[in-house]
Amino acid sequence: MRPVIRCVLFDFGGVIAEEGFRRALEDAAGRHGLDPKALLRHAMDAVYESGFVLGQGSESDFWRALQGKMPFPESFDSFRAAVMRGFVVRPEMLALVDELRSRGIVVAVLSDQTHWLDELDRRDGIYRHFDRVFNSYHLGKGKRDPSLFRDVLDELGCRAPEALFVDDSEAHVARARGEGLHAIHCDRPAPCIQAVRRAVDRE
Repeated sequence: MRPVIRCVLFDFGGVIAEEGFRRALEDAAGRHGLDPKALLRHAMDAVYESGFVLGQGSESDFWRALQGKMPFPESFDSFRAAVMRGFVVRPEMLALVDELRSRGIVVAVLSDQTHWLDELDRRDGIYRHFDRVFNSYHLGKGKRDPSLFRDVLDELGCRAPEALFVDDSEAHVARARGEGLHAIHCDRPAPCIQAVRRAVDRE
């Protein structure tokens, strides 16, 4: 018999909220005539290579790294403001989180984010909906390292077969499954909510 799901881990951008980082990059690519997929790829590499997403580098380190890979004439301040505007919380996803907690399921954020997530919490009151928040910026480790999933489950006292991970990145979902977690690729809220409910209701 399949173990009961005791813990659910949600990514933030692209799951709990609209993906503001990606949206800001796509908009910048449109304004400056750049390939949006290439700019996103370079930005994801830059946020890791600069150490920014792991709390080992600064915003300016990230921006220099990105501009070195694919320069475009825009100030960091305007880009940052667009990122923050783009992270629009999805009320239906927070309602799902609250529903799961009411059933006694441990619910946590597991996000490759920077201190921007703390700012978004102060703006939108995100953290109060969750039992724990695991942010790569404070952990010094991101989801590109599969051992992060083991670290988080140890903290929660949850075994991998009892855990469900929800993310908009297929690569992260694959890594979670490789560590023995159940995982759902979330690309739109409505089917994602249905898939989470099916997973936790299955005995």
